[in-house]
Amino acid sequence: MKRIVVLISGNGSNLQALLDQAAAGRLGGNVVAVISNKADVYGLERAREAGVDTAVLPGKDYSERERFDADLMQLIDGYQPDLLVLAGFMRILTPGFVRHYAGRMLNIHPSLLPKYQGLNTHQRAIDAGDDEHGCSVHFVTEELDGGPVILQARVPVFAEDDASAVAERVQVQEHAIYPLAARWFCDGRLAMKDGKAWLDGEPLPPQGHAGD
Repeated sequence: MKRIVVLISGNGSNLQALLDQAAAGRLGGNVVAVISNKADVYGLERAREAGVDTAVLPGKDYSERERFDADLMQLIDGYQPDLLVLAGFMRILTPGFVRHYAGRMLNIHPSLLPKYQGLNTHQRAIDAGDDEHGCSVHFVTEELDGGPVILQARVPVFAEDDASAVAERVQVQEHAIYPLAARWFCDGRLAMKDGKAWLDGEPLPPQGHAGD
């Protein structure tokens, strides 16, 4: 069974989806630790209730990103993870950190990448008049939200929607596709090479599996 470490900064709903799939024996790995850069977040309680080790490394205690990331790497590596999963971890990672976990770090972003990298994605989709929006699981690279896409899910955007309504719709899909991508990795089906995501020995298109 693969060893998974999850990084969080908040509520941890995607973490819960991973924990639920692991408990059901459908993740192909075990979440061995949940690490947060904030102490008082509900995601840590989710981990404790699941019997998973937790740790807090407060970002506010560090004036330098490089020092924080170095200590975070040391903390993560103590758990000997096969896979590092970012689940609402709200920090920009240094290039050295990203290189250290290259090919074994996943993130989920609330947009159909490459559209709307960064923050406020739901409102930006509404403001642009988009009739669909969604989320993307991708490998993490040094480009913010720019790593190769593994899997996307799409949702409709209706004229009466506000950002919170779209966010709720997208989150349902996040909880479905993130554990699936993690399962592919744990089963040895998913890899990153030559700057692309590969599934079952074949390179995926820019929008990931079933991107059309």
